[in-house]
Amino acid sequence: MADAAVIGAGAAGMTAAAEAAKRGLEVVVIERNERPGRKLMITGKGRCNLTNACGRDEFFASVPQNGKFLMSALSAFGPKDTMEYFEKLGVPLKIERGKRVFPVSDKAVDIVDALAAEVKRSGCHMTRGRAVSIETSDGAVTGVRMENGRIIPVRAAIICTGGMSYPLTGSTGDGYELARALGHTVTPPVPSLVPLESADGWPTELQGLTLKNVTLKAIDKSNGKIVFEELGEMLFTHFGVSGPLVLSASAHMRGIAPGRFKLAVDLKPGLSDEQLDLRLQRDFLKFANHDFINSLSALLPAKLIPVFVRMAGIDPHEKTNQLTRAQRHDIVKLMKDLEINISGTRPIEEAIITSGGVSTREVNPKTMESKLVRGLYFAGEVLDVDAYTGGFNLQIAFSTGMAAGRGVLC
Repeated sequence: MADAAVIGAGAAGMTAAAEAAKRGLEVVVIERNERPGRKLMITGKGRCNLTNACGRDEFFASVPQNGKFLMSALSAFGPKDTMEYFEKLGVPLKIERGKRVFPVSDKAVDIVDALAAEVKRSGCHMTRGRAVSIETSDGAVTGVRMENGRIIPVRAAIICTGGMSYPLTGSTGDGYELARALGHTVTPPVPSLVPLESADGWPTELQGLTLKNVTLKAIDKSNGKIVFEELGEMLFTHFGVSGPLVLSASAHMRGIAPGRFKLAVDLKPGLSDEQLDLRLQRDFLKFANHDFINSLSALLPAKLIPVFVRMAGIDPHEKTNQLTRAQRHDIVKLMKDLEINISGTRPIEEAIITSGGVSTREVNPKTMESKLVRGLYFAGEVLDVDAYTGGFNLQIAFSTGMAAGRGVLC
């Protein structure tokens, strides 16, 4: 009989397994994929934004869902600890804009290989397959039943199966079913850090266009509240919008429903309304005898101009020297506040992370052990905890994985 089975060899699972084995426990790691860390390989566009080098308060401000539950785990193993951990494993790190931390190599595979090597070095046993149930007796874990019918006898099981995003990487919601079968409450999973759909029509005309150095606001139309505002980059797609700003905004748009939220894009955040008006006057003077549609090339991407002109409600062939002050005012307003109505999110399979999961009220925050079943533990995205983009979600995986590895069978 092994001491513990870790189900899922992702960021949380490998961290938990290696730590538990270092304590002298016999650990079996169950992974359904041919190689571990498959989802980790695609994080950060293949670069792996593994944590965020921010302070405690800033970190918790970036965790909108059940942040208090993480206080103990993050205090015991926070961003600095994660950075030191990987540096000791031989992966040099660097800090970029927004305090995002990446491997110097810009290769997620270096993080995956370092964790896999640590798991192997610690003496864990790897088993490929799918766990379908946790066996119990008298309220305690006794084994893990595999899809082929085999039962692996263990005294503890750590569920680290992730959420439901990117199912091709193995995140298919198995952990939720394992937890439900043992009486745990599971908050229905919804997509987070996900592209957004719009029924406006015009965004799809701009498919493939990237806007850089724009400010994006997400506004709850039910109360007029700005729930997100940030400078960065966004992308128009065949269904609506995506890109770093949009993914970040989506995590703040809780309870999203058709018509509830809208996005507002400031195309020229470096200029005030007055400065932009003066800029327009100079450009219009330069293109005095040109059609309006041919006078915006210095201010807007070529692909956006026809759509913008149509939205401005001005005849595209009107000469710029004929434009009125009121029309100029409308142009400025549109450049500073280009609205996109949001009809919903893309499917959960396209989300970077899943919001929802095993209720944190039923889990010990110090050890990650179930309060319902002895010897049952959870770590990573399977828990009902999620954060904004920027390395926070992977840090949660490392922190809860470390807590489970240190707390299992203590």
